[in-house]
Amino acid sequence: PAAMLFNSFTFILFFLIVYLMYRNLDHKGQNLLLLIGSYLFYMSWNWKFLSLIVLSTVVDYFCGIKVYTSQTDFRKKCYLALSVVVNLGVLAFFKYYNFFAENLVALTSTFGWTPGDVTLDIILPVGISFYTFQTMSYSIDIYRKEIKPERNILNFSLFVAFFPQLVAGPIERAKNLLPQIQVPRTISRDLIQKGLW
Repeated sequence: PAAMLFNSFTFILFFLIVYLMYRNLDHKGQNLLLLIGSYLFYMSWNWKFLSLIVLSTVVDYFCGIKVYTSQTDFRKKCYLALSVVVNLGVLAFFKYYNFFAENLVALTSTFGWTPGDVTLDIILPVGISFYTFQTMSYSIDIYRKEIKPERNILNFSLFVAFFPQLVAGPIERAKNLLPQIQVPRTISRDLIQKGLW
């Protein structure tokens, strides 16, 4: 499928379908619908990269709980380090692998050695910086005791993949967005007017 730009007919149709379904569901159903919708939205850009969001979600869900429940500061730091290494590792690979590979080839060729093609045909996943830093900041906030971990995997997954801010930001702090996901929401005329404004 074609990528859903916010100003495209496809996105407007997608949004209207999600909105109409959303109005007829209970809180848990709304969150599940928003998560499925968010994954479908992201898959419209490139379905192969959905696994990266799922990886980031699972790692930080697990690390967040472990950072909070670990008895020693050393163990807390180890789980925080795992979160940071996985998130930054994935981000660095997709953003910088070809840059470093090309420069390595240029450097070695000055000494008369030209290695084979070491670059990869890597496409930068859309929104990777936003959700990587968002999930990582969640683990850091738990380590700093600013928030408690989200025990509901559905709520946490929606926090990571929420489609209105997934590909264009901003990077949202868990203490701002998670409370809105955790409680039932009602859509009023006043909220619609504020949203349109």
